[in-house]
Amino acid sequence: MKIVITGGAGFLGSRLIRALLAARGRNGVPEFDTITSVDLVPCPVGDARVTSAVGDIADPAFAASVITPGTLAVYHMAAVLSGQSEAEFDTGMRVNLDGTRALLEAARATGDVPRFIFSSSLAVFGGEMPQVVPETLALMPQSSYGAEKAIGEILVCDYSRKGFVDGRVCRLPTIVVRPGKPNSAASSFASGIIREPLAGIASNNPVPPETRMWLSSPDAAVANLVHAVAVSGADIGLNRVLNLPGLTVTVAEMLDSLERIAGADVRALVSAEPEQRVIDIVCSWPGAFDTARPRALGFTADTDFDAVVRQYRDEFAPGVGA
Repeated sequence: MKIVITGGAGFLGSRLIRALLAARGRNGVPEFDTITSVDLVPCPVGDARVTSAVGDIADPAFAASVITPGTLAVYHMAAVLSGQSEAEFDTGMRVNLDGTRALLEAARATGDVPRFIFSSSLAVFGGEMPQVVPETLALMPQSSYGAEKAIGEILVCDYSRKGFVDGRVCRLPTIVVRPGKPNSAASSFASGIIREPLAGIASNNPVPPETRMWLSSPDAAVANLVHAVAVSGADIGLNRVLNLPGLTVTVAEMLDSLERIAGADVRALVSAEPEQRVIDIVCSWPGAFDTARPRALGFTADTDFDAVVRQYRDEFAPGVGA
């Protein structure tokens, strides 16, 4: 019996794999034998229970080769991110839409009704929004990435309604702070304005300082993703879409946290040059959600952004501002 994780070689996917291995058989997490990481490169997790399948998820034959009978759960984490999806429409549609459909069809073909955890995004929203977004707000994506995720959500819900999979759509907050280099996500700057200054490197904030962001640390996001496979479909109910808990923080407040943790000299490394391409996408996203139902199901959030910055500093930049 196995769990399949697309995007398993990435930062969040590899942390999820380690967390699932640690949680196996506890608190509702199923007793699995192996985890298959599906990505364009091999998974960096060195564990005999982890295997890598390298290939294209939009290829139905490849999807069927990795999601086979005996698959307990599928985590669909792989995606072409927001910036690249906007710039390369066909690529985004092929991977984010065709790939999701191929994985769902492969899961359906097993006949096992595996749990299917779909990593979605607050980019499914847009237009005029209330200060706190309710679960019932209509979707109005303002980017191709958001549209692709919205369609994926509907597919997961319908495959669940038909009894092909036991779906859980997890709308993740923006994950901050991600280590490494900037990626193609429009929200990449949210990590960059913390990560780069802590490494002594200049960075830029491209959006207005009052921009509200819905954020989660990697550890909180991974804990919620682990919980997503543990919670029962009966408890989730008809609505399989979950706005996962996060923190509402303005960009100015993020920089205030950076200064408290690392000092004024570190904060001074962040400039403020507007980038309209980023503003058009990021400022269309909501900054707060009603998460009463997910919290009642056991999902949790970080307590404050200072702790998020401190967590990243202690793991990746020890000694800075200490």
